[in-house]
Amino acid sequence: MRNTKKLTFLGLFAAVAIVLSYVEHLLPPIYAAVPGIKLGLANIVNIFILYKFTVKEAATVTLVRILTVALIFGNFMTLMYSIAGAVLSITIMALLKKTQLFSTVGVSIAGGVCHNLGQILVAIAVTATAEIGYYMIFLCISGILSGTLIGIAGALILKYTKNLKGW
Repeated sequence: MRNTKKLTFLGLFAAVAIVLSYVEHLLPPIYAAVPGIKLGLANIVNIFILYKFTVKEAATVTLVRILTVALIFGNFMTLMYSIAGAVLSITIMALLKKTQLFSTVGVSIAGGVCHNLGQILVAIAVTATAEIGYYMIFLCISGILSGTLIGIAGALILKYTKNLKGW
């Protein structure tokens, strides 16, 4: 019964992440002069699962979200960028969380910046143009800002759900 309950929760969290991605898809660009910058609202779910469950489960829910959102709103390249960003982001967040030297906000900031780095690395590989790396300056700023907001939201959700039983 325990596995069924956990699977149900993870399915619900994946659905919430997909809905948050959809909401973000509907929002106008944050800063039109620099395309591609988003808040990453679905990453609130990543932070929550990373702290309440396991890295494997956080990665699985993230993968389900990325595949679903890419099928609905994107294309093959969207999928490639998202997977590269997510793999680097989840890996770094898991390592930083494990050290216990960083707060939830610090882990989230690192995740935001690393997600952007993963996407830039794919862009450099696809275009064979290293100069795209200069775009990372803007993406670092956006990763820090959005990572802070997502980290604060995640920390608050973790704080207010710490006494919930049955995870």
